[in-house]
Amino acid sequence: MHTWRMGVLAAGLAGGMVMAQVAPAGQADTAAGKTIPLWQNGAPAAQGTDEIDTPTLTIYLPAGENATRTGVLVAPGGGYQHLSMQKEGSDIAAWLNARGVAAFVLKYRLGPKYHHPVEIGDAQRAIRLVRAHAAEYGIDPSHLGMWGFSAGGHLTATAGTRFDAGDPASADPISRQSSRPDFLVLAYPVITLKEPLAHAGSRKYLLGDTPDPALVASLSAETQVTKDTPPTFLFATADDKTVPVQNSVMFYTALVEAGVPVEMHLFQHGAHGAGLAAANPQLRVWPELLAKWMRENGWMAPAAQ
Repeated sequence: MHTWRMGVLAAGLAGGMVMAQVAPAGQADTAAGKTIPLWQNGAPAAQGTDEIDTPTLTIYLPAGENATRTGVLVAPGGGYQHLSMQKEGSDIAAWLNARGVAAFVLKYRLGPKYHHPVEIGDAQRAIRLVRAHAAEYGIDPSHLGMWGFSAGGHLTATAGTRFDAGDPASADPISRQSSRPDFLVLAYPVITLKEPLAHAGSRKYLLGDTPDPALVASLSAETQVTKDTPPTFLFATADDKTVPVQNSVMFYTALVEAGVPVEMHLFQHGAHGAGLAAANPQLRVWPELLAKWMRENGWMAPAAQ
């Protein structure tokens, strides 16, 4: 195993090549958590009222104390075509809850039915919604991160580079909130949409078959980093055959050049879509490297001695 530590936070990007088990469209209480729609009266640009037309958030609150009052919005991967809702969703929420952190798993709309800017609109709404209800969820509105896998990593990186302070004049208290995540975690993320390093499927389902080159460039997250991009943690593997590792390296480089705090861990071997990699002796240490980074930054309580 080879680990490259470079001070980068990246939100993971998981492959999620199995069709996800999606949450109900309306509000529901399940053993997994409480699922709510992002918009009570239907999502903007919705083309119907089915589950695929209804972005939702499933709320997982830790049983014990959330000492750092931290919340994490989780964006599963799946190439903008489907969602890995367990491996890169509910499993991640359970991991965070076990460490005293609140989790919010996002079911965002997908191609080929929906294209940009619907997906980033769903993510921004989810961030604003959690902030608006921070007191109810027991979190600090300035301790809200976003963790994305594979294409969900691209969505997370996009949220971290295309955000606004909210609309103070809006009648909707959710719309008044900032959409900027306070930190990013990127796991094997899709970052660029430009050839030759793009994940072609993610680009197709996000932008369609013949996207405008200017839009492709503007949605390549490595080109959008500024000094205000949130601190980031990145995890990837050098021989990922699905999303080239250079995606993570490009984002890391852009963050360093912008002076953004960043930590990156690259492993020599490992297939795309590893998730928490509990059964992989080479990769299963990566979540604890993330936990260490979160503790050092005050987003997770120290480990019990």
